[in-house]
Amino acid sequence: MPSISPCLWFDDNLEEAASFYTKIFPNSSVGHIARYTEAGPGESGTAMAGEFDLDGLRFRGINGGPAHAGFSESISFSVACRDQDEVDHYWDALTADGGQESMCGWLKDRFGLSWQIVPDRLYELVSDPDPARAKAASEAMLGMRKIVIADLEVAADRASASV
Repeated sequence: MPSISPCLWFDDNLEEAASFYTKIFPNSSVGHIARYTEAGPGESGTAMAGEFDLDGLRFRGINGGPAHAGFSESISFSVACRDQDEVDHYWDALTADGGQESMCGWLKDRFGLSWQIVPDRLYELVSDPDPARAKAASEAMLGMRKIVIADLEVAADRASASV
């Protein structure tokens, strides 16, 4: 069976991005980097393409130049988080140094790549068998940038208390 990996097109900062991402996610590493040019003494040459693993998921990247570089929200990577500490860690790390917050747990990192930082508890609350709780949690999420689990739970609990 073939393996499938995301391939990301960068202008000229593949190595910087790979280093950035592998410092954020556990069990991550930068793999082989192919070069456009041979390196001279004390130089590494210009990166053409490379691989990096983020917690077991292999990514490929190319420095293809500005013609097609850039990302949009039509492709994003979702990070499932078990608790608020994980949400805070990934949110803070990925928005650092020029990243941008968006709505409903979405953000763009400093390279323009979109991420969804989603606590498992969000899925539990918006799937609650009580429709009032599910609706309240959904509406609370729609008003957030970073998802705050405690605020979702308060909204859901208020909805069930008012019935």
